[in-house]
Amino acid sequence: MKISYNWLKQFLQIDWEPVKTGELLTDLGLEVEGIETKESIKGSLKGIVVGEVLTCVQHPNADRLKVTTVNLGTANPVQIVCGAPNVAAGQKVLVATIGTVLYDDKGEGFKIKKGKIRGEESYGMICAEDELGLGKSHDGIMVLDAEIATGTLASEVFNIETDYVFEIGLTPNRSDAMSHFGVARDVRAGLMQQDVNLELISPSVSDFHVDERTLRIDVEVADKDQTPRYCGITITDVAVKDSPKWIQNRLKAIGITPKNNIVDITNYVLHELGQPLHAFDAQKIKGNKILVKTLEEGTKFTTLDDVERELSSNDIMICDGDSNPLCIAGVFGGLQSGVTENTTSIFLESAYFNPVSVRKTAKRHALNTDASFRFERGIDINMTEYALKRAALLIEEYAGGKMASDISDFYPVKLEDFQVFLSYENAYRLIGQEIPRETIKNILASLEIKINSETEGGLGLTIPSYRTDVQREADIIEEILRVYGYNNIEFSHKLNTSISFDSNKETKVENVVANQLTAQGFNETMANSLTKPQYGTLSENINEEANVEMLNPLSNDLKVMRQSLLFSGLESVSYNINRKNNSLKFYEFGKTYHKYSGKYQENKHLTLFVTGNRTNDSWKIVNQKSDFFYLKGIIKSVLSRLGIDSLKSTPSKLDVFSEGISFGLGKMKLVEFGVVKNSLLKEFGIKQEVLYADFNWDTILKLTGNKKIKVAELPKFPAVKRDLALLLDSKTAFKEVYNLAFQSEKNLLKEVDLFDVYEGDKLPEGKKSYAVSFLLQDETKTLADKQIDKIMQKLQQTFEKKLDAVLR
Repeated sequence: MKISYNWLKQFLQIDWEPVKTGELLTDLGLEVEGIETKESIKGSLKGIVVGEVLTCVQHPNADRLKVTTVNLGTANPVQIVCGAPNVAAGQKVLVATIGTVLYDDKGEGFKIKKGKIRGEESYGMICAEDELGLGKSHDGIMVLDAEIATGTLASEVFNIETDYVFEIGLTPNRSDAMSHFGVARDVRAGLMQQDVNLELISPSVSDFHVDERTLRIDVEVADKDQTPRYCGITITDVAVKDSPKWIQNRLKAIGITPKNNIVDITNYVLHELGQPLHAFDAQKIKGNKILVKTLEEGTKFTTLDDVERELSSNDIMICDGDSNPLCIAGVFGGLQSGVTENTTSIFLESAYFNPVSVRKTAKRHALNTDASFRFERGIDINMTEYALKRAALLIEEYAGGKMASDISDFYPVKLEDFQVFLSYENAYRLIGQEIPRETIKNILASLEIKINSETEGGLGLTIPSYRTDVQREADIIEEILRVYGYNNIEFSHKLNTSISFDSNKETKVENVVANQLTAQGFNETMANSLTKPQYGTLSENINEEANVEMLNPLSNDLKVMRQSLLFSGLESVSYNINRKNNSLKFYEFGKTYHKYSGKYQENKHLTLFVTGNRTNDSWKIVNQKSDFFYLKGIIKSVLSRLGIDSLKSTPSKLDVFSEGISFGLGKMKLVEFGVVKNSLLKEFGIKQEVLYADFNWDTILKLTGNKKIKVAELPKFPAVKRDLALLLDSKTAFKEVYNLAFQSEKNLLKEVDLFDVYEGDKLPEGKKSYAVSFLLQDETKTLADKQIDKIMQKLQQTFEKKLDAVLR
């Protein structure tokens, strides 16, 4: 938020340096992020002086040029060549002297230099008003009043002012500081702690009166909860034109482009007092009546930016007597009811709208205005009528208007100020230091917090309506502390701490798995739990009726809570691939959110995403693509690390996989994994294979911790490896060979591995060849050849009998 220092001085006669004032604002909690110098006219007319044209003759070498001598208030007049048709002797003019920098309409500067024009020397430039930024005319030079003294600086003649603009990083709770008056009130409180007592000057509205009751516009509010207060007045005989320079300068300083006197005054009061206002062309209000109501869903309405919008049935609308929409309440005006150069009478609105309703409407229509910014955070309901009178008086003064009606003030239920009791003991405890009680009372008085009662233990307080964020004792203590000064609180140089011990089982298990995956080259991701509702259409496994929807979404892309971690993970994969990071291994611990029969449910998951090569490119390593079996090995290693074995595999029923299986234990499903189907990858712009695994982490946590770790000595005797090349039916799976091997030899057989598969025209039709290795070991002695041969013969016979295997 931008705050003009010159504007601030209208309420507080402070003469501090801007930097020092910025430091005070930051100490008060209004953090100043930057201070910018602003000039009402770029360059501030430096080097421009008032000159008197002594002589003016025709240029000897040019028909359209004149040679003049000009007195600049110095000892010797200077010669200046001028091309303006209206230049003449005896005029008082504005002269840009040698070295002066002038700026064009784009803000680009050029320096005035001594030179020759068609053979005649020229020592400056006699300027037109557009060349100085004083107007738009370029018909001729600017001629001043003859009474102005020669040599006077132009900046003094035109009251050019230099301003300093504070960029304040306003926190959402400080709605009281969304105006220059509110900031001035805080500065005054801070100054009082430094024994600087200044009066806070508020704009006077004592001159407000009704001139004539000739145009009455009635107000009817349908819902007092959505519009607790609504004020309005009609003003006739207005002349829409440019606003005065001082108002334009104030608005320009904070980055607002002036439009006309009516609109500029409403903007001025908005930033002066923090109360949004809106002016309607009274001739366009049918039935001489204002209705504050909602309209049917889908009603068309064109706003001031000439965009047609579809209204929600929850949008508060300002309508005329025929229920035609005129304005989106608290957000944006309508194109058809706005003030134009032909407007002669206006209806001026000042209201308080429900902050939640305004915020929802602004987000729904993607409109962020100065008015909605303030309504969303909560304005001072007691400022409504005062701000209306302030704006009406300015319109009367600068647009020639007449008050043509009494103020309509719909305020059925008066909002009572909040009551809080402040305990001195609690204040000392939270602040960490005992502050004198008189100091506390002075700070509260400077913030206009009224003391109703006082006891030995504390104070009974009434909170002013402009402090919508102060409703608890802790809030009062925070106010006292920020004004007293955080830097004035003493603190100990001794740091006391204790060793923390996290005994949480879930955290321990997560850390074990996270460390293992990280060691295997995975990176952890943390995606937003809010996602797009459109993702629910990409899989039939997602029930759109179970979506947990946000009541007040930040955007349509963050409207529901996710039912699957797949889509947010694919967003991360797509983001990295688009930035040439093609080999990825991600894992994420996260939750999914569901709503069944009005009850909410959260499920915890661990997901893995693998795509591209298994390792980074290197001259020492041959690139190998990540595949289904690589992911399967990772998954088994995770489960094995947690002591979960004897897994049962079944085909996955998830429709997000082109190929997928599920690991379970009994009836419990532990993990589903596979290759994500291409049609789904296409939605995210991914053109390479992506592998995905989804662990049911809640179930896995129930299974961990029940397994006891057994420790055994390392075998002292060597292991022996033997191989068999088996000719098998093509439908026989390695798993059958594996299980039969361990059924045949349970004691000495330690490992069974498949190291080669051959299927070709050299084998009989319907056959394949498995090359299988068997690791044998006796932990008590060295195996003898006879014993090894006996075991291998037994394995061979088992395979021949059970699988019709033939030894090749």
